[in-house]
Amino acid sequence: MAPATRGGGGDIASPAAERAAAAISGEVLLRDIRELASDRFLGRAVATAGEDSTIEYIARRFREVGLEPGMPGGSYLQRVPLVATTSRVEARVQAGGRTLPWRQLDDMVTWSLRPDTLVRVDDAEVVFVGYGVVAPELGWDDFKGVDVRGKTVVMLVGDPPVPDPRDTTRLDPQVFRGPAMTYYGRWTYKYDIAAERGAAAVLLVHQTEPAGYPWSVVQGNVRERFEVEGASPHVPVEGWIQLEAARALFGAGGHDFAALERAARTREFRPVSLGARASFHVRNTVRRVASHNVVARIPGSDPQVRGQGVLFTSHWDSFGIGRAIGGDSIYNGALDDATGVAWMLSLANAYKSMNPAPRRSLVFVAFTAEEAGLLGARYYASHPVIPLDSTLANINMDAMNPWGRTRSLVSLGYGQTSLEDLLARYAARQGRTVVPDPEPEKGYFYRADHLELARGGVPALSFLFPGTNYVHPDPAYGARVRGAYIRDDYHKPSDEVKADWDMAGIVDDTQLTFWVGLHVANGREWPTWMPGSEFRAVRESR
Repeated sequence: MAPATRGGGGDIASPAAERAAAAISGEVLLRDIRELASDRFLGRAVATAGEDSTIEYIARRFREVGLEPGMPGGSYLQRVPLVATTSRVEARVQAGGRTLPWRQLDDMVTWSLRPDTLVRVDDAEVVFVGYGVVAPELGWDDFKGVDVRGKTVVMLVGDPPVPDPRDTTRLDPQVFRGPAMTYYGRWTYKYDIAAERGAAAVLLVHQTEPAGYPWSVVQGNVRERFEVEGASPHVPVEGWIQLEAARALFGAGGHDFAALERAARTREFRPVSLGARASFHVRNTVRRVASHNVVARIPGSDPQVRGQGVLFTSHWDSFGIGRAIGGDSIYNGALDDATGVAWMLSLANAYKSMNPAPRRSLVFVAFTAEEAGLLGARYYASHPVIPLDSTLANINMDAMNPWGRTRSLVSLGYGQTSLEDLLARYAARQGRTVVPDPEPEKGYFYRADHLELARGGVPALSFLFPGTNYVHPDPAYGARVRGAYIRDDYHKPSDEVKADWDMAGIVDDTQLTFWVGLHVANGREWPTWMPGSEFRAVRESR
């Protein structure tokens, strides 16, 4: 980790800072949200006319606020080259002397992100590798040195559920943080580790509870997929298999799925050849497109630390024009994530109003292609404005709280970084507390743009529907409004600005993140990852 800086930390509670925070306005926030979520942006889809109008609007607002362009040559736009693939897959799986009838959508959902029109995997041995986890800090290795190059690996989704030796009805909080999902439980990690090990194909066994969604959601992922051009090679074939198809596969080779699933929950597990061979024939339609991150900055006022920075991020993309629901086909993405972009613009305006500016530089990035797999963030992490080892923190916002004031708020990935100490300190000034994620098993911390910065070692703070314990006479109000959004509006055309939105909660959270960001920008101490975080070693190695 980079050392703490020497020199004055500055008085962050200065009159200028107080004025800047107080000027954060619900009216201005709502104006930007309403504009970005309007039909004229056509749902803000990547590489469409909707992208063109969206990035122009964000760049114009950065310019109006007075921020400098973030890119060399005076541009606010960072070009993100993408490759789009649409896969048609046929599979043949042989086990126990017979061919298993695997059908796309019914038994599997598979694809190839290789930028090739034809991808083949021929007669590859099928090996079960448990949860596919290699976590040296936990003494966990599901591969045990077994060579899986050229093979089809089958993995379980989620983290290994390790019982607590003191109470076997609970999960051990010292191993994979108990019921909370870690990065090792994310499907993206599993595809990455299979690629590192040289597998020919990787199949995740879908189970509704650990995945957090039913098979129908997986079936909905047969679509065009994006990847950053030149990214690390993917396994030739990736995908999911339905639980019953997995049981049939194991059984045909003479293995009991339930028994091997239990064995995979232990450190002693070793990969098991399933006595099966798999072949895949993939025809891809491939196209190359350019998308854009929108980047702006406020240079630091202290020459000694101006080369260091604090990063504020959100994503601008939604789903464009798609399947009509209730006669509406424009996926406006008001909450997800026009609110996050508006938050970033208002923070930028608040910091820019200060004289002098914060000591360290501030960088603001509206990422593209978050909904396609955090791709804009991934590209930025490889091409940062300020090097990651000089970036003290990333504060990310992905969907805010438009339902009113709260007495507490949720920090996703609770217990990950020392930034939470600052969050708690400034929340207390608002009369609020910071509480753990009530649904840690869903792994929200690993599902937003800040993850790509965290993988590069940058301590991250992130919110998703941060409100909890609402200032409302009905104790069930918060759960009801959040539940209704997920059920009725999330990733649907109806995610629009609602007449009953209460901007007071968004203002509170914007002011709160203003103070946390200012503290980091002006302070002496660098935020750190907490012991046990899977990202700590990356930061300490820089």
